[in-house]
Amino acid sequence: MPAVNTVLVVGAGLAGSAAAIGLAQAGIAVDLAEIKPDVTAAGSGITLQGNALRELKQLGVWDEVSRAGYPFDVTALRAPDPAGTVLAEIPDARTGGPDLPAVLGMPRPALARILADRAAAVGVKLRLGTTHTALSQDPDGVGVTFADGSTGRYDLVVGADGVKSWTRRALGVELETKPVGMGIWRAFGPRPASVTRTDLYYGGPSFIAGYCPTSETTLYAYIVEPAQDRSTLTPDEQLATMRELSQPYHGPWDEIRDSLTDPDRVNYTWFETHVLPAPWNRGRVVLIGDAAHTCPPTLAQGGAQALEDASVLADVIVRRDRLDQGLWDAFHARRVDRARAVVDASNQIARWQLDHVRGDVPGLMRDIARLVAQPA
Repeated sequence: MPAVNTVLVVGAGLAGSAAAIGLAQAGIAVDLAEIKPDVTAAGSGITLQGNALRELKQLGVWDEVSRAGYPFDVTALRAPDPAGTVLAEIPDARTGGPDLPAVLGMPRPALARILADRAAAVGVKLRLGTTHTALSQDPDGVGVTFADGSTGRYDLVVGADGVKSWTRRALGVELETKPVGMGIWRAFGPRPASVTRTDLYYGGPSFIAGYCPTSETTLYAYIVEPAQDRSTLTPDEQLATMRELSQPYHGPWDEIRDSLTDPDRVNYTWFETHVLPAPWNRGRVVLIGDAAHTCPPTLAQGGAQALEDASVLADVIVRRDRLDQGLWDAFHARRVDRARAVVDASNQIARWQLDHVRGDVPGLMRDIARLVAQPA
């Protein structure tokens, strides 16, 4: 018998949706609260490594994901020269196993819809446009007051509500989220036929210029620059800035740049990082995903680590019959060091770029690939 019968998951991103599905598949009653009115309204693209695909397969959504996304097994490095010269083609590690692609790109809204549909299919109650305003714990459960005035009581609350987690603040957990020193421009648009994988351009005026195919018809492109205040730019100015920053990059970038015409499909954010030391729980409330750890996407492992958190949490709850210290010890033993290793490696690559140091990026990537190739 699972350790809990009723669970509230806060936040319908990757970590929250996956946790809700994993728990509901085991027969646990799950409410999934999301403060946004529509889980699929925002986002450009996402790069999913093999270990992320392994977790999505466990959730029963691989067929839908594979149809909606674009798989590939090689990443290329290109020069910031007039031809966009290919310098190297590097096979990506199949960290999800030999039966899955090494990498798959897909639109974030499509992935969100697939997970929301799966959650509904396995009995998750999705509550949109609300979140909790108060949590009250006792030895037997957690009382919850919601923003819409309703209340509930649960055996467990899972805070998967992002980098600025309200659940984390409600628990009084102090965690400093630091800027890495980089900002990223992202744009979503049509895929030229020449884009069949991720290509990364190092050098030139920006740290990285790259792109990832997200379906047969779409891609997302990105440019990483030193972090700066871009908040005063209008949408049209944001579009013009990204197009200007892309001018030194060629090859497929020439076609991508010509297709960047919609300011509503361009956004700019800073890279941030934190790792919450163990424990990630306070009594019957636990933090997972970006609420517990976040890092720059230099290894494209953010989504995978969120999915792994959800998978391990569901596994330890289903395998044990009590929500006790032994359960939390088992959860932390499988997640904390592994997530910290990914965050540290991602930050190290960013630091090398910021300091203009030629670090052993391939070696660090191999180490992380070996780590995440083993199921969490």
